[in-house]
Amino acid sequence: MAENILTERFSVKNLDCASCAAKIEQGLKTVDGVEYAVLDFSNLTLHVKATDIDRVLEEVRKIEPEVELIPKANIATPHDHDHLSEGPNIKKELALIILAAIILLSQLFFEGPFHQKPMLNLEIVLILAAYLMVGGNVLLKALRTIRRGAIFDENVLMVIATGGAIAIHAYSEAIGVMIFYKVGELLQDLAVSRSRRSIQALLATKPDKAFLVMSEGIVEVAPDSVKVGDLIAVKPGEKIPLDGEVMDGTSQLDSSVLTGEFVPVSVKPGSAVMAGQISKTGALTIRVNRPFKESSIAKVMNLVEDATAKKAKTEKFITTFARYYTPAVVLIAAGIAFLPPLITGAPFQTWIYRALVLLVISCPCALVVSIPLGYFGGIGRASRKGILIKGSNYIDALAAVKTVVFDKTGTLTRGVFKVNEVVNLNGFSTEQLLEFASAAEYHSNHPIATSILAAFEKKGGRIDPSKVFDHTNFSGKGVTARYGDHTIIVGNDGFLHLQSINHDQCEFDSTVAHIAVDDRYAGYITIGDEIRPDADKAMKALKVQGVDHIAMLTGDNRCAAEAVSKNLGLDSFYADLLPEDKVNIFEKLSLNGRNEGKIAYVGDGINDAPVLARADVGVAMGALGSDAAVETADVVLMTDSLLKIAEAIHIAKLTRKIVWQNISLAFIIKGIFIIFGAMGLASMWEAVFADMGTALLAVFNSTRVLND
Repeated sequence: MAENILTERFSVKNLDCASCAAKIEQGLKTVDGVEYAVLDFSNLTLHVKATDIDRVLEEVRKIEPEVELIPKANIATPHDHDHLSEGPNIKKELALIILAAIILLSQLFFEGPFHQKPMLNLEIVLILAAYLMVGGNVLLKALRTIRRGAIFDENVLMVIATGGAIAIHAYSEAIGVMIFYKVGELLQDLAVSRSRRSIQALLATKPDKAFLVMSEGIVEVAPDSVKVGDLIAVKPGEKIPLDGEVMDGTSQLDSSVLTGEFVPVSVKPGSAVMAGQISKTGALTIRVNRPFKESSIAKVMNLVEDATAKKAKTEKFITTFARYYTPAVVLIAAGIAFLPPLITGAPFQTWIYRALVLLVISCPCALVVSIPLGYFGGIGRASRKGILIKGSNYIDALAAVKTVVFDKTGTLTRGVFKVNEVVNLNGFSTEQLLEFASAAEYHSNHPIATSILAAFEKKGGRIDPSKVFDHTNFSGKGVTARYGDHTIIVGNDGFLHLQSINHDQCEFDSTVAHIAVDDRYAGYITIGDEIRPDADKAMKALKVQGVDHIAMLTGDNRCAAEAVSKNLGLDSFYADLLPEDKVNIFEKLSLNGRNEGKIAYVGDGINDAPVLARADVGVAMGALGSDAAVETADVVLMTDSLLKIAEAIHIAKLTRKIVWQNISLAFIIKGIFIIFGAMGLASMWEAVFADMGTALLAVFNSTRVLND
């Protein structure tokens, strides 16, 4: 019998090093029973799937004893992310740095550089004291790394570099470089904490209290303690804590936290409301219909928080690259230290010093820290705009999209059908035609069926359900049913041909339902569906974002599809498609565009699930509150705005641009200083300044995606 796989998310405390995060992640992947492990340094969350969670915790303690893992389920709702704002112990770190700097400066000022005069016992004590003040924890981390058998990380490199400097009597450089390293590390921690706080502010929108209506009055409680069916009170200006239905009161709601749109929504008794919306103008009494953990806001926040567990190829490459890059640099440094003196007879001290400079500049911190931050910043900015991107890998895919394929009904069009014309033929009256069509469609929940029934009821008609039987639905074609003594067929042109029903007119520029009664053609009903107001702008915006081909797939008739295609200037369209036909056509489009970038499909997330799953990027539109859409799609648009698709591609491209800027910045600066160091043109002071400076620049650059 297979062991049960447990899925857990942990908040991570006392972790201030991206390389340490990578070590923990790599170490967990080697543990038996661990199927999946990702430690996201951007939001300090460990995602793990394993048969034995206790073994996971034990392994993390072995790798980094100071790190503490807290199960997400154990964190109180109002403070889910408070611990993420914790930075380093600034006062303690600064005090040690200042004291070490005073010792260094006093020695340099009063007695000259340490290595220019004979060493005294007091000086040795001062050197070691200053070194341990700033480098004590670096030394401990390096020893822990070596004890674990992993001898290459930034702590080991710094200990080798500064220890080597002491060995060749470059005492001031050894202490000075460690001081600079700690200052840079402190600034980097502060920068990362600041960017993390700005990102986590997006995740801090969960309601932290609910006012429960009870017989003895209104009581303030935690949202996760409220049960389905309970009544809660929401005052003007307060955030709705749980999903539910308005029982009393009217108000204008601000849904911007969920949708990124600031357009107010009016609600009244009977209206559905969602957690995260803010009541702006009135007091509401709401009956809860979902527990807090299944509410809209919880679903959105969990989606955003889990997104970085799906790493982009660039992130995976950098993590792998760092593992091989650091040992390679150490080997090169060893070659520089010993080969020239052995071959040319040059002084060992000169070349060892150059090798130490090389070790200082080689730390991969800038890449390891800034790249995940860049991706998470992109995901955070998108979520603020009502666009949920379910992983860093989908940011890369979105940035490479060259073909976008749309569903028609409910995507390019509003999906709100209305009967435009009823054409009766062969002796049937318009009233009879509507009645027979309504009877056949009575048990259908398709939007076309709903519009026909609405038109019949508007004229005062009513169907007796006891007279309707043998209802059969033919997906994408039509329906058949018995109504009293009559056999009724309602469907598209192809369906009537399939049923051998003769009819004259086959082509229309709108959606058409043909009706046959007792194998006799009775007429047809034309049904209008409006194109979305922003559809034309959205198509132009996609072209601006570099999308080469825009196509449409629909089960509607060719003439209706052609009218929409011409109106929006689409590059191609495919009509009269059954659900399985959509997948086949999409496969052909994918093959044709294989060498021209990625292909995205935009649908409603339910009817188009097979195509959404097949696409490089599946985009579900208007999916607020739709569990099926959230599960199926790779990108979820919380509103019905087609412009959000172009905006998602823009954010993805900006994120990729910033990520590659950081990669280029790190490689260029490090490459230059590695050459300078090997040639003796850079000192250890300049090397550590370049290393930490590059890391800081990359981190600050990563945060641009949140504000650009």
